[in-house]
Amino acid sequence: MEKEVRNLEIELKNFSQEFLEKIKGRRLQVVSHFDTDGITSARIMIGALKRLDQSFELKIVKNLTREFISSLSKNKVTLFLDLASGSLKEIGESQLREVFIVDHHEIQGEIPQNVRILNPELYDKRKISGAGMTYLFCKEIDEKNKEFAKFAVLGTIGDSLEKDLDSVNHGILEDSEVQRKKGILIYPSTRPINRVLEYCSDPFIPGVTGNPEGVMELMREINLSSNGSKCKSFMELDEEETQRVVTAIMLRNPQVKNKELLGELFLIKMFGKLEDAREISAKINACSRNEETEIALRYCMEDNEAKKKAEAIHVKYKQQLISGIKYAQEEAETIQGRGYVILNAKDKIKDTIIGTITSILSHSAVYDKETILIGMAYDKERIKISARSVGQKGRNLREILSSIMIGFDGEVGGHEFAAGCTIGKEYEKEFLKNLKQNLELEVIRV
Repeated sequence: MEKEVRNLEIELKNFSQEFLEKIKGRRLQVVSHFDTDGITSARIMIGALKRLDQSFELKIVKNLTREFISSLSKNKVTLFLDLASGSLKEIGESQLREVFIVDHHEIQGEIPQNVRILNPELYDKRKISGAGMTYLFCKEIDEKNKEFAKFAVLGTIGDSLEKDLDSVNHGILEDSEVQRKKGILIYPSTRPINRVLEYCSDPFIPGVTGNPEGVMELMREINLSSNGSKCKSFMELDEEETQRVVTAIMLRNPQVKNKELLGELFLIKMFGKLEDAREISAKINACSRNEETEIALRYCMEDNEAKKKAEAIHVKYKQQLISGIKYAQEEAETIQGRGYVILNAKDKIKDTIIGTITSILSHSAVYDKETILIGMAYDKERIKISARSVGQKGRNLREILSSIMIGFDGEVGGHEFAAGCTIGKEYEKEFLKNLKQNLELEVIRV
């Protein structure tokens, strides 16, 4: 669909003015996505609405279904954050009166008359996170909302967009007062290296990730063994030590490049202490993936009780990831063809982490570049499907899934090289048949 390219600054002004006009004396319902980007979007919006003294209710969801959209109040103003760009048809048919969408995902279909949308897809496809767009919107409402800029940075990191920052993102970084430092891009950069490597999943390090003995072997190899004393953190390494670590990791995972391991670290003040933004993002994400979105949100409110719970959930989540990766590699039902691999974990891996595990494996040394890697996991009576392109090259995964989903009742979301969908369990065999046929046909076309 062709979209008119608009001016972001003008649209921000028009969008915010119309939003403020529509919510005067009205109830507002806010719906946000459940990942780090969505949670931080909600955090920013809550702060802005409280400043306006605006009454609202908030719902955090994994995905938008036709049933959920239909269940929303028709008389309230509806605001979607970090989702809904792919559900325009359902929203148009829902009889919702006034709808505002602040999102960054691909826009699917025509924009209905009752919908106002703020999305970088309409502005030269700038790479801005959902939280980044929400922040720009809230800053336009009131300049004092600059105090929430750090959450926009967290959303950017949660969606792995920090390596390609444009002028708009740099402006958000300046507002946030986040500290930046060059170093190894493995989090948390502030914790002892041996502990970090054991639970390192991005990148996945064969023989080291989830293997304490492999960690100690690598530490001896790079001459950084702790010898009973406290081990250094990545931030404390000098230039020579940093290069030894990078070389050791690249030898174990040849797909990882030097430029992927080295870059800028972002340090954010939370709970009065500077922390690696990737670690904060991971804790928020862990809570959400374990269906503890309230704790994730309270953590962003810097609630001390929520902090303790979030840290415990994060430890458990890292263990789930390690065991999930092992299961996906060694035991999951595997369907392999030319240029694609389907890993069907069924009920052995949680649906909320199958996407993360698929992403991790797509960055491992196991698969060739441009391989389409698809993970599947059960979610009660539905199946979550996550597709990733190894090396972020090749065919458009969202288009492939969208073409298959025409014959099924389900939703498709995501981007060109990272997309997903859900289907009913009763369609599993038929979906797999259609998926294999489609992937084989695509290979022939190439």
